[in-house]
Amino acid sequence: MINFLKQHSLILMLPLAFYLYNLAFDNTAIFWYMYTFSMLILMSLAIIFVKIFDELVTWKSLVYGLGYGTLLYGLIAVGFQLLLLTPFNISGPVNSFLSAFAPVSIWHYLLLMFIIVPGEEIFWRGLVQQKLKKYISTPLSVLASAILFGLALALSGFWPGVAAGIAAGLILGLLYEWKRSLPVIIVAHLIMIVLLFLLLPLPV
Repeated sequence: MINFLKQHSLILMLPLAFYLYNLAFDNTAIFWYMYTFSMLILMSLAIIFVKIFDELVTWKSLVYGLGYGTLLYGLIAVGFQLLLLTPFNISGPVNSFLSAFAPVSIWHYLLLMFIIVPGEEIFWRGLVQQKLKKYISTPLSVLASAILFGLALALSGFWPGVAAGIAAGLILGLLYEWKRSLPVIIVAHLIMIVLLFLLLPLPV
């Protein structure tokens, strides 16, 4: 039984991830504590169960990360502007999400930089995406892990975040398979966060 679970660790990992995400999003007052705690657990388990790839030199990781992080931000910003043209009330959900979960202090940004963003990428791209490749093709594993990441974010109740999470997951997942480098997708994710919340926030 133990060997079976080691071989098929997603049977335990995915329910645990959704449970932890639900705990984190359930109470906005302790969100930053619970989400950080959740990422520490998931990141630690991922490091135990999978090999983390890092096949790019540092300067290339920074260059690719900067470029793809900017691309991710651009997609989210364009998607937001397009949704403004629809009958959907996108500004309301975005405002509600930002007031509840957006980083507002240097402490939050430090948590994002050193624990939350690395934890998300190590777990969803490093573990889930790689383990899914045992059962389905690489393109399908990228798609499936992106959808699962989006569904986990859906527990926040923020429906545009699901679409953004899936789109980001697809790009970061493909980038990981292409460059075989965890640092590059962490840098890309961080660049997107800095642009989205600090330098060029959405006009809501």
